[in-house]
Amino acid sequence: MAVTIEDLYRSYGVLADAKDNLSQHKDAYQVILDGVKGGPKEKRLAAQFIPKFFSSFPELADSAINAQLDLCEDEDVSIRRQAIKELPRFATGENILRVADILTQLLQTDDTAEFNQVTGSLIAIFKIDAKGTLGGLFSQILQGEDIVRERAIKFLSSKLKTLPEEVMTKEMEDYVFAETKKVLEDVTGEEFVLLMRVVSGLRVLQTVNGRQQLVELVVEQAFLEQALNPTDPDTVDRLLQCTRQALPLFSKNVHSTRFVTYFCEHVLPNLSSLTSPVAELDIQLEVLKLLAEMSPFCGDMDKLEPNLNMLFTKLLEFMPLPPEEVGNGENSASEEPKLQFSYVECLLFGFHQLGKKLPDFLLEKVDAERLKDFKIRLQYFARGLQVYIRQLRVALQGKSGDALKTDENKIKVVALKITNNINVLIKDLFHNPPSFKSTVSLSWKPIQRSEAVAPKRPSADEIGSGGSTNKQVSPQPRRDARQIYNPPSGKFSATIGNFTYEQRGGFRGGRGRGFGGRGNRSRGRIY
Repeated sequence: MAVTIEDLYRSYGVLADAKDNLSQHKDAYQVILDGVKGGPKEKRLAAQFIPKFFSSFPELADSAINAQLDLCEDEDVSIRRQAIKELPRFATGENILRVADILTQLLQTDDTAEFNQVTGSLIAIFKIDAKGTLGGLFSQILQGEDIVRERAIKFLSSKLKTLPEEVMTKEMEDYVFAETKKVLEDVTGEEFVLLMRVVSGLRVLQTVNGRQQLVELVVEQAFLEQALNPTDPDTVDRLLQCTRQALPLFSKNVHSTRFVTYFCEHVLPNLSSLTSPVAELDIQLEVLKLLAEMSPFCGDMDKLEPNLNMLFTKLLEFMPLPPEEVGNGENSASEEPKLQFSYVECLLFGFHQLGKKLPDFLLEKVDAERLKDFKIRLQYFARGLQVYIRQLRVALQGKSGDALKTDENKIKVVALKITNNINVLIKDLFHNPPSFKSTVSLSWKPIQRSEAVAPKRPSADEIGSGGSTNKQVSPQPRRDARQIYNPPSGKFSATIGNFTYEQRGGFRGGRGRGFGGRGNRSRGRIY
């Protein structure tokens, strides 16, 4: 005979009145448990009554939890939400791990309100037993179905940082770090990014030693001990993502040396053959930006001279020679070289940073003919640069506020930053001996509001044709300058000023050691 509403209220009354003698009324509690087999009204009452008296009947604990789970899977979403809301009341003693495991599996719901209820219940049991809750979450991350794993990782990524210190103690953070390292042995690219967000936010890892441990995690994922296959987009994708995760961790005490070394030895030699993981991504520029950002934090390098030489060689490739002249002093009819400012800014900055470690490189490590060729290229680039600086200043003159927010003017503002950066670095290299003392802020890095209108106007020496460039190298004849000032066509990246590459769905191979393939683990309900 089915349990009715009256039966449930009667049994509730018996238990509520029993006070200290609750355990003697096992039959009344069994009636409440049987309420899960009734209609919608009976189920809603059972969802509330079962947890209320749960702790008084330990011998019926399994039956009570299973009855509540049946309600968590009911076809009626309102019943499910009520049952899920009450689940934290079962999270006592040895039951905490089971409840956490159940709630983690329930994250797979597609109903927004139900999902929010599951999230709220998980946070509630965190405050009851953080370690038990984490145990349930990580159990599902390591062994659960893909959808559950994905949602559990996203839960940790978004919610862990919101928990107070009395919940996320040092012991709990150490536990999270240890468990995350296990998960990182078998991840997709998207999971890697989310998990790095989890551990990067742990207070226990905000020390120099902690950040060094995080870098070690990324190094392990990046496979820096292996040669790069530039034509494999998955391999390139991995390197990009790992480097981007490591970047915020680098400092004067946490060095980028292994990454910079790898880029110099394996990436730069293959720059032109890199296969982009995203069709619209300028992979060469993206790689050069990463290298430039890492270079200030490079420590002592075993192979500094050959690596600096590789940077120098690449810089030469992007700095063209002046066009040849015909007999009357005019430039030949051949097409003007393109000045690829975005690329040169990255390479020049990286060369300038590593050059500080070997300041005599240009004077003692580069032969005279090559150095002469470099200075010719530098001078040609510098003189063409002045035209763009002047044109950009004129175009931006008098503009402020909304006028600077148009797409066209945003590009011009960043282009002005690029050209000024290059100008400053070139001036350093024309000193005798070359200097590596100037400081610039990379154009795509966040800039101060005051810089958005226009950087500080340089002196006449910086922007005129008779600037510091001419102090060390004899100027070209004026007629040649007129030809250079045509000007040669310049190239600013279409994504100028923006680090456009974002994680887009993980490393293509799925999961596995090195983001390889994880087998499906669909097991149905494993409560």
